[in-house]
Amino acid sequence: MNIKILGGASEVGSYAVLIEDDDIKLLVDNGLTPSKPPKYPKKPPAVDLAFLSHAHIDHSGMIPWLSMEYGNDVIATEPTITVGSMLLEDTVKVSSSEGYPVPYEKRDVKAMKRHFQVATYGDVIDVGGLEVELHSAGHIPGSTMFAIQGSKKVMVTADINTVDTHLVKKAEPEKCDVLVMESTYAGRNHPPRDETEKQFIEKIGEVIDRGGLAIVPSFAVGRSQEILMILMDAGFEVWLDGMGRAVAREFLPLKKYLGSASDLRRAMDQTNMVRHRDQRKEALKGQVIVTTSGMLDGGPVHEYLKALKNDENSAVLLTGFQVEETNGRSLLENGTIKLYGVETTIDCEVGFFDFSAHADHDELVKFAKACDPEKVILTHGDDREKLLEDLKDFDVILPIEGDDIPLD
Repeated sequence: MNIKILGGASEVGSYAVLIEDDDIKLLVDNGLTPSKPPKYPKKPPAVDLAFLSHAHIDHSGMIPWLSMEYGNDVIATEPTITVGSMLLEDTVKVSSSEGYPVPYEKRDVKAMKRHFQVATYGDVIDVGGLEVELHSAGHIPGSTMFAIQGSKKVMVTADINTVDTHLVKKAEPEKCDVLVMESTYAGRNHPPRDETEKQFIEKIGEVIDRGGLAIVPSFAVGRSQEILMILMDAGFEVWLDGMGRAVAREFLPLKKYLGSASDLRRAMDQTNMVRHRDQRKEALKGQVIVTTSGMLDGGPVHEYLKALKNDENSAVLLTGFQVEETNGRSLLENGTIKLYGVETTIDCEVGFFDFSAHADHDELVKFAKACDPEKVILTHGDDREKLLEDLKDFDVILPIEGDDIPLD
């Protein structure tokens, strides 16, 4: 067997892993990094079958190209197919408007849907004698790890979370010979989840008490729904704007992929939905607005920030990692964002709450040890070296993009 990390090895984004065993070729993910301009993985060959771990663009963003170029079929769970298609159509629209069009069109996304094959956790897919079993990755609804049994058993985690959240149950380790594991949070640990949730709710209460409004930028897939569930029963007037509303509707019927479908339904029932632009004026009279985009690079959040940018009583409470060169990173570091193309100072209070859906340093170490592999291949991280000491009992490989890793 041979593994080649085509993208997302030494950095977060553009994830793609090629696995070869004799004449059989499999591809796990084919993403892009939605930077300006976008970054892509190395071009994969035609494969016998592709597998998509989850809907996020850094893992799915080049799947339409794969289907268009080679006609490859793609295995994924139902939430990944449904929500991933929504995100990919949005990516075409946003990238074109920003002047950095991706190498496919909306019609290619629609054509891609014909190449999807639905599978679920526990299913075993036979590909020319290679057996691929699907396991929950605990990252977002439908996210998947792939255990590939050939001459070696290889587990590709893609993005994993090893603690339960309101939205999704945690990933469980699986014994394997080779573990291809993400390392996004190498060297960093998350604060205890319950403490973060408590501090988040308390901060919103402070903002409301002083007459302000809390803007909570959140990723459409996973984070928006998680935030609504955290705020459920807190007694705030919460509004939801952006794609997170449509994503939540798609998640609700897919109960087996959710920690609690009834809790998500209850959280949505307690939330006011912005269904058309005129309702944004009404939302600004509320107390909390959960809205896209999570890194402030587009979406309805710009309209709210334009209205509140000089309001020192209000707050922008970021809920996820802010990539370099995004508005969110600029707001954290400089107090400014590009608002409709103009560098703008935001006078609101700015806060950050770590609601990451990735395993942290200690959780990654614990997961790897429980899998008990011969080799650990660390991917999807720019601080992977910080895991070496804690994984010194294993043969640890830090590939760069394009590296071949022979297993036999």
